[in-house]
Amino acid sequence: MASPKYTARKVGAPNTLEHRIFLEKDGVPVSPFHDIPLYANEQQTILNMIVEVPRWTNAKLEISKEETLNPIKQDIKKGKLRFVRNCFPHKGYIWNYGAFPQTWEDPNQIHPETKAKGDNDPLDVCEIGELVARPGEVKQVKVLGVMALLDEEETDWKIIAIDINDPLAPKLNDVEDVERHLPGLLRATNEWFRIYKIPDGKPENQFAFSGECKNRKYATDIIRECAEAWEKLITGKTQPGEVSITNTTVSHSISQTNPASLNLPKGEDWSPAPVDPAIDKWFFISGAPSA
Repeated sequence: MASPKYTARKVGAPNTLEHRIFLEKDGVPVSPFHDIPLYANEQQTILNMIVEVPRWTNAKLEISKEETLNPIKQDIKKGKLRFVRNCFPHKGYIWNYGAFPQTWEDPNQIHPETKAKGDNDPLDVCEIGELVARPGEVKQVKVLGVMALLDEEETDWKIIAIDINDPLAPKLNDVEDVERHLPGLLRATNEWFRIYKIPDGKPENQFAFSGECKNRKYATDIIRECAEAWEKLITGKTQPGEVSITNTTVSHSISQTNPASLNLPKGEDWSPAPVDPAIDKWFFISGAPSA
C-alpha cells in the first residue's frame, strides 16, 4: 500500500507575519496536529514527525495550536517574529526540529517524576539524521530517547529520533547508540536547550533528571501518555481551551469538518523576506553549567 503523500501549501513570504504552511494529504487539507497518524506502521515502531524547523536555521517555526487546521507559522513575541540566536559553537537549531502528530502535553496534568504540568503543545522531536529537512515535511522516524526540559514550570519533553532512511538508522536503536556513533551530540543538545534563551535576556533553562537523556523505553512511554492525552482532547473529554481541534479526517472526533467548507487561502510561492543581519551574530556563552 502506497504511503499517503503529504505536501505543503505555502501562504505569504517566509520571514513575514503572514507566512503559513498548511499541509495537504493527496491534495486535501489536513491538520498536522490532528489528522496525520502518529504511527506509520502497525507495530508502532515507526512514527510520523512533522518538521517545523530545518537544521542550521534560526526562524522559530511551529505548529499553530490556535488557528484552524493548525498551519505552521513563525512564533511571534511582542509583535515581532522570533528567531533563535546562534550560541557558539552552534548555528541555529542543531537538528531538524518538529513535533509528533496526535500527541499533546496536557497542561492539566502534573507528571509524577518531573513535578511539572504539560506545556499544552504537541510533543517536540529532535531528528538527528544527516539530511537537512524542509518545513512541513513529514518524516518517518524511530525513537531513541528523551530529555525533559523544565521551561517556565512546565514539562517540555524533547524526543530524540532519527529518520528511518538515514544511513546510521540501522545502528541506532537506543540512547547509548547515539553516544557511540554520534559522540557529543547529546551533550550538545543538552547545552543548546540550556543556553539558547540567554541572548534574549532569559535565565538558562533547567532539566529534570539532571539533564540525563532517558532511554527508548522511557521515551516510548511518554509518547503513549501524550497520545492518550490527545485522544481525550480530540474527543472532547478534555476541554481544548484555545487549542483548535478542527480536523478533516478524525471520524470519532467532535470537530471533524468538510475541508471544502474551510475556505483556506490558495498556495503561493513567495521568496523569503530579508531578515535583520544581526540574526547571524554569534553569542559566546560559557558552556559550563551553573552551580
